[in-house]
Amino acid sequence: MTLTANWSYPTHIRFGAGRIAELPEACAEAGMKRPLLVTDRGLAALPIVARTLDIMEAGGLGRAIFAEVDPNPSERNLAAGIAAFREGGHDGVIAFGGGSGLDLGKLVAFMAGQTRPVWDFEDIGDWWRRADAAAIAPIVAVPTTAGTGSEVGRAGVLTNSATQEKKIIFHPRCLPAVVIADAELTVGMPPAITAGTGMDAFAHCLEAYCSPHFHPMSHGIALEGLAMVKDFLPRAYRDGTDIEARAQMMAAAAMGAVAFQKGLGAIHALSHPIGAHFHTHHGTTNAVVMAPVLRFNRPVIEDRIVRAAAYLGIAGGFDGFLAFVNDFNASLGIPPNLTALGVANADLDRLVADALADPSVGGNPVPMTAENTRALFAACLG
Repeated sequence: MTLTANWSYPTHIRFGAGRIAELPEACAEAGMKRPLLVTDRGLAALPIVARTLDIMEAGGLGRAIFAEVDPNPSERNLAAGIAAFREGGHDGVIAFGGGSGLDLGKLVAFMAGQTRPVWDFEDIGDWWRRADAAAIAPIVAVPTTAGTGSEVGRAGVLTNSATQEKKIIFHPRCLPAVVIADAELTVGMPPAITAGTGMDAFAHCLEAYCSPHFHPMSHGIALEGLAMVKDFLPRAYRDGTDIEARAQMMAAAAMGAVAFQKGLGAIHALSHPIGAHFHTHHGTTNAVVMAPVLRFNRPVIEDRIVRAAAYLGIAGGFDGFLAFVNDFNASLGIPPNLTALGVANADLDRLVADALADPSVGGNPVPMTAENTRALFAACLG
């Protein structure tokens, strides 16, 4: 292990129930007076958005909204969002929602002042240095799910609609200036979304914990994040009004995104192309492939998982942890394999190629090849 690394930790977070009322102050802190609220179509008609627009208007920020955001946002959504941002003369973005709204909102703020195409800023090497950093608009992030942790991330996931590939677009200034983490905004999440987003947080923590890279701060955060999801996701799933469980899950989601600075792995490398081609829910897909990936990585991670199992109070070492994951998924209504999730007639050659091109591959404990990745996909299909 090389004890050399680059570390970056998150931003100012206003955490607590009811703190959406502080949105005008958060926008002022970020330096914006005419923000554009970016969210997804599903949220746009809900009372939490209407209330947020009322808070914006009462605070002298207007009530501009852009909601043409797909569950897996594409460059088409981005182009429309940039047009709305420019036409409205906006000076910042309130990224509001789950992963899709947060990611697209961040990318609208990033790209509105750029002259190069978005794909020039893919998370490859130092491509982010191509951007005009001074042209990036400020961002306030307001998560309404507890999973992606995009509110404390420096990147957004964007689907290339021509190639059906998910790409990670990165720049340090995509990190929101302020986050409002208000658990009351998550109370209306249906159980299936609560489960899928919660397992996304669990996957982030698990892959970060297993990553071979050196980042002891993220390593510790990942382990505690696993414990929090284990304890509080079942409560949030059973009772959506359990505000303590909702708040703990919001914290765990942010912790997962902080932790995966240490790295992701095969769970995400498989989930990204599956989501791009079959439009499955990202967190649910992560949960479905989790147990096969654990078995795949067992030769390298067994001792580490044994330690995690002991910390989490799970008996039986690695096998006990694997059984826990399967039982946990079943208790949350997660499908047992990709076929049950709706993945049919999969082009394995294309999925393998896309998985091996995904940047998450580099953080997997076992090196991924065309041969072993194909076998892993087959195991996930059931």
